[in-house]
Amino acid sequence: MDIYWLGHSCFRIKGKSVTIVIDPYGPETGYNLPKLEANLVIVTHQHPGHSNVGAVSGEPKVVTGPGEYETSGVFITGVASFHDDKGGQLRGKNTVYRIEIDGLSLCHMGDLGHVLSSKTAGELGRVDVLLLPVGGVTTIDATGAAEVMRRLEPRIVVPMHYKTAVSRAELNGVDKFLKEVVVKEVAPQPRLSVSGINLPAALQVTVLEYPGSKVQAS
Repeated sequence: MDIYWLGHSCFRIKGKSVTIVIDPYGPETGYNLPKLEANLVIVTHQHPGHSNVGAVSGEPKVVTGPGEYETSGVFITGVASFHDDKGGQLRGKNTVYRIEIDGLSLCHMGDLGHVLSSKTAGELGRVDVLLLPVGGVTTIDATGAAEVMRRLEPRIVVPMHYKTAVSRAELNGVDKFLKEVVVKEVAPQPRLSVSGINLPAALQVTVLEYPGSKVQAS
């Protein structure tokens, strides 16, 4: 499975027989979404920076909320959560997704605004790869992200939704999260290639490059 970060909270997941796009965004984010074709599009919440489904070609199946789904050999569990720590009163609802693909479990947190409860963490179960917002302001911050990471105990963590040289959102940079989890240096990679046989034995933090900018701003 190959994982590409396309900026903000958007990822392209290339499996053996299926391509998934998660949280495609619009131009208001400052990022430039490339031409995309997919079998499946997953949307964590209906804000413009996360729900530009029309930008993805290929007549994909679209998943937009809590529940259980199965398509093209991919099993998806959507778990209800909130975009803030006030029960959704400030920014509304958010869906956290656990995606089972090619024998791996991938979890995308969307714009999670609070630390997961033990109950929710239990519902998600085993997580091999965690796609985690770390920029604060409109989601959990570095400290909250580190706590979510500890509760889910993934093998690989990929930070997302943080300030870069091109993003327009007022967010913190990825460096704050790396400091929080005591990771000194992480060389950004163009993609993450992972399978059941090459999962790291210990926790690994992988920073992915946005194709249009390699500079991660503070």
